[in-house]
Amino acid sequence: MDRVAVFVDAGYFFAQGAALLSGKKSPRGELTPDLDKILAAFEKYACEISRVPLLRIYWYDGTSTGPTQQHLALAYKPHVKVRLGFVNKVGQQKGVDSLIVTDMITLARNRAMSDAVLLSGDEDIRVGVQQAQEYGVRVHLLGISPCRGSQSQFLMQEADTTHEWGHDEISAFLTHNLKLVQPAPVMPMIPVVEPIAASDTPLSPTTLNDLAEEAAAQIDASVLDGLVKSFESAGRLPPDVDRSGETELWIARLKTINGTAIGVCRRHETATPAAAGSGTRAVLIP
Repeated sequence: MDRVAVFVDAGYFFAQGAALLSGKKSPRGELTPDLDKILAAFEKYACEISRVPLLRIYWYDGTSTGPTQQHLALAYKPHVKVRLGFVNKVGQQKGVDSLIVTDMITLARNRAMSDAVLLSGDEDIRVGVQQAQEYGVRVHLLGISPCRGSQSQFLMQEADTTHEWGHDEISAFLTHNLKLVQPAPVMPMIPVVEPIAASDTPLSPTTLNDLAEEAAAQIDASVLDGLVKSFESAGRLPPDVDRSGETELWIARLKTINGTAIGVCRRHETATPAAAGSGTRAVLIP
């Protein structure tokens, strides 16, 4: 089949992209990716180099806690397959190379592609390149500058063509956020927490909507669709969202709302003792 498949090693993509933009090793959390622009750039390059239509983009990454919000957002994009390996205790990505090799060989053997674009630097993937070529597939190796320092020389020699993305290409869809170092406080101040008084006015739905709107506004718009679909199917948020500091803030606020609701219910119960045995229950926010 005259189609081109794209194989993206996300670990290499983010590590080398951060090094190119910042001039040093930087954690992935300091990067802001535009997922739609990233996918569009891969598709454009793949179709230009191969001169055939796109089959799909395969995105490979490691995880230690299950799919992240970024993985979910990508998984719901058209013509994208997300494959996940794992990250060990020391932060090393494992199992990703074998996933790439398996998919390359399978697609080549089944004649599902005529060309393959590979973004990676690991020499372990060379066997996949070799076997795909034996089935007649042309393999185009894509790297991030400087390729000679970030990609295996044997992998580069094995590929049919090689190409390098520089600062201009990467900065079009990847942004490095400068991390400001905050000075340490001389003496930590312990705030005095006043007890929360129960309100006489029951919490209105409008208040909850306002809280939800404010929380949603803090989430990257490019991953919102994936989060919504994930919650609708699994009934929970991905771990990297559920354990974030922002989420802890909203949990604290919801506990405050619960405290207010409890006070309201107690006053109503005192005012109408007969209601205690009526079977009526108050449902609070968990």
